Amino acid sequence: MDFFTAMEVSASGMSAERTRMNVASSNLANAQTTETPEGGPSKRLDVVLQSQPMARNVSGAAAGGADAAANGVKVNGIVQDTAPPRQEYDPGHPDADANGYVSYPNINVVEEMVDMITASRAYEAGVTSLNTAVAMAERALSIGK
Repeated sequence: MDFFTAMEVSASGMSAERTRMNVASSNLANAQTTETPEGGPSKRLDVVLQSQPMARNVSGAAAGGADAAANGVKVNGIVQDTAPPRQEYDPGHPDADANGYVSYPNINVVEEMVDMITASRAYEAGVTSLNTAVAMAERALSIGK
């Protein structure tokens, strides 16, 4: 694996983790949303990631082909959780049903915070990896001086 492939792998991971952080923050923002334009409470969103072979760069022996040794990651989609909404008894709430129950999103705030922290840590690891690859490339270039 060359320097550029290492940088591309790090960048693909950082992009995926940024998407995970955005989705987790959206879930947190909608944790108490009981009514959406589609009707009913907000639905929890989840990111689906997929392995993606990295293309060889121009300096590779088979330019443009896939590098079997290096895989990046891509966001394959963002899907709605199918779990039912949680029901809480609150007869004074404007969205309460005839029995006094309110349907709240199936979003666990603690779980979303953990997802956000792990995505943040993974993003930081990608930055460190990218910085290390750049530093190695700079040192390799300085050998010829």
